[in-house]
Amino acid sequence: MSDSIKGRRGLRSLLLKSDGAISVMVVLLGFLCGTVLIVAVGRNPSGMYKAILQVLTGYNVDRGRFYVRYVGEWLAQSMPFILCGLSMGFAARTGLFNIGGEGQYVVGLTVAQFVAILGPQIPVGHWLMALSLAALAGGLWGGVVGWLKAKYEVSEVVATIMLNYIALYASRILIMRIPGTNTYKTPDFPVTATLRSEFLERVTKGSMLNLGIVFVILSVVAYWFIIEKTRLGFGLRATGLNKDGARASGIPVVRSIVLSMAIAGAFAGLAGGVVSLGSFRFGRVLAGNDGYGFSGIAVALVGNSTALGTLLAGLLFGMLSSAQPLMESNQIPKEITFIIQGLVVVFIAIRVGFRMFIRYSMRNRVTGEAAINA
Repeated sequence: MSDSIKGRRGLRSLLLKSDGAISVMVVLLGFLCGTVLIVAVGRNPSGMYKAILQVLTGYNVDRGRFYVRYVGEWLAQSMPFILCGLSMGFAARTGLFNIGGEGQYVVGLTVAQFVAILGPQIPVGHWLMALSLAALAGGLWGGVVGWLKAKYEVSEVVATIMLNYIALYASRILIMRIPGTNTYKTPDFPVTATLRSEFLERVTKGSMLNLGIVFVILSVVAYWFIIEKTRLGFGLRATGLNKDGARASGIPVVRSIVLSMAIAGAFAGLAGGVVSLGSFRFGRVLAGNDGYGFSGIAVALVGNSTALGTLLAGLLFGMLSSAQPLMESNQIPKEITFIIQGLVVVFIAIRVGFRMFIRYSMRNRVTGEAAINA
């Protein structure tokens, strides 16, 4: 094996290890800055860490008791972050920037609500149909962008931003047409349409944790398997790295781009279905975006667009979201969690500079060794 090949493999291994280490480092740095800000406004930072501990374990330090409901709420809050992170991450692994996760999420949510209210009230089959069609709708919404990108070189960033607005306002218009709907909610969903689970509610003492967690786990596994273990995933990644090279190798580039955005959209659409059927007992007329699609961009960045990394990053963002009311009860401004999230995303940019430094160092090393051997 030549020195150059060994050098490239060593560089790739080092970059993968450094990405994970830097992600952990920037998260810790974000919490450190959050702690400094809390002290600066005259609050005790222990209140933030007490809230985080209670979310992660259910243990209330002040009362000395466990409240497992908080753990359930943490997992429930994390589900849309994880799914929307997978949406952004899948597109990123194939060389695309899916800023339209929010629109795909809204489309999935809208379709799920329609099926929940108007679909056949068959136990299990009702919510399964709603989730399936939500994922399909999100996939179609994303696939349109992929087709425009592949066929006409339309920027996926511009196209998805515009489609986000179309999805939001179209959702409002369509949901308002459901009989019995007022300006903010529809009639209640039938029981057969909700993702509520008596078992999960009993185990978590009445939390909002629902059957959506099963689909989140399946989605993470599917993401990993498609990207890492299939010929399809290899073709998608090859297209993202070099379209001309992929085309010369016989990979259908147009199909790959369309399929990549469709799969990414399906993850976000599923997130909309899980939130609509799991977190609410009625359909909503959206006044604005929920923000999960946009947060998914940050989740994917922190998670390095890998299946495990995105899962952990989604749990982190879900934990910060769940900790907000507990932090307020401990006299800590809830806005601190948003600041920490923002700082983590800003600090993740350090990784780009670090990768450039490693590439530069390794390139010089390989070149030097080759010159000596010559």
